[in-house]
Amino acid sequence: MTHLRKMMLEELQRRNYAEITTRQYIRTLEDFARHFHCSPDRLGPRHIREYQAELFQKRKLSPGTVTQRLAALRFFYIKTLKKAWSIAETPYPKKSFHLPTILSQEEVARLIDAANTPFRRVLLMTLYATGLRRAELTHLKITDIDSQRMVLHVRGGKGRRDRDVMLSPRLLDELRQHWQRLRRKPSIWLFPGRKDHGSDKPIDTKTVWHACRKASQRAGIHKNIHPHTLRHCFATHLLEAGADLRTIQMLLGHQDLEETTIYLHLSQQRLNATASPLDALPLKDRPLQEP
Repeated sequence: MTHLRKMMLEELQRRNYAEITTRQYIRTLEDFARHFHCSPDRLGPRHIREYQAELFQKRKLSPGTVTQRLAALRFFYIKTLKKAWSIAETPYPKKSFHLPTILSQEEVARLIDAANTPFRRVLLMTLYATGLRRAELTHLKITDIDSQRMVLHVRGGKGRRDRDVMLSPRLLDELRQHWQRLRRKPSIWLFPGRKDHGSDKPIDTKTVWHACRKASQRAGIHKNIHPHTLRHCFATHLLEAGADLRTIQMLLGHQDLEETTIYLHLSQQRLNATASPLDALPLKDRPLQEP
């Protein structure tokens, strides 16, 4: 397995796959081999179908996650082992469409105020103020802050695409206070790791996830909230404030405008501005008598 893992890693690196994608693909291959107690080069389509059923039926993973796992195995068999892969034998699952959870601005304020440390508070503020993905947040560098142009540079986002997002004056002030609180001033990362935030490495994405979950519990918000929720809130609240979809697409780093149109479904302002056809019916004011 070690030799195969090395071969796959080299193929991923040679194609310049993102670090997070590389980790996910390697973990999937290891999990696949562990499930069957067998080297993956000795497994075939029947085992892949069994593994897919396991992911759905026992582990209860979402269609999107199962698709990612299959993509990892497809890469391994086609690119690493140079074997054929039949889509007909191992089809990708049909995706279900779910609208994400959206918080009101009052709920976002409650969430941020419920953070139990200043460090976690500034993480939540940065997520909401910029619409960053949590992996993008963890890899922010000090040099990414441009206070002259009031923008925040996002380097190597999803699809290895760079972009700029707005830098709120309020967020800039919070980040400066965050810098002053750090005992050991970092040379590279804006949010250094370790409990004392003195590491030479950045925080991991789990730190951001826990900051969000703990704050939602303390705030008493009984919704399924995670870091990406604040990204959805950022986009939805911008749309409700009058921003156009193209601008939101650029800020979010979406490659396709169609990805951004989901926020039309989530905008309370647009929903409330559309009258129900029931209101146009010439109904009588009084209800019928019960028989």
